[in-house]
Amino acid sequence: MSHWIYTEKELCRIIFHKGDDMDLYTIWANKEGDITDLEWVTGMRSFFDHLKSEGKLESYRITRCKMGFRSIADMPEWLIIMEFKNMAQMDEAFKRVAPLEGELEQKHRSFNQFVAGDIQHALWRDFPDVFE
Repeated sequence: MSHWIYTEKELCRIIFHKGDDMDLYTIWANKEGDITDLEWVTGMRSFFDHLKSEGKLESYRITRCKMGFRSIADMPEWLIIMEFKNMAQMDEAFKRVAPLEGELEQKHRSFNQFVAGDIQHALWRDFPDVFE
């Protein structure tokens, strides 16, 4: 069982996935361009909430390096974690986004155009899982 606890203003959320092994798609990114941090994250949340409402995503987190503290000098400032039940659900999410049209694409473009070129991606899985 994994659980994440985080605060957002005065609201505390707890997300539990009982007994489910999850695929975690992680993105490390920097923001660039004429957009505030809050506008950037608000656009990202709108996009992820849309995918979540369609059952294409289980949960997500948007985190920022606290006070610039990191031991890897060129590590991007933002870490985005998307949690999927399995690769099939992740594939459905990518298929949903791929047409690059409609309301979902407008939400995607609202933040994606401000992602700097030094973006990094990785795919993680809870360990041990059913395959180990």
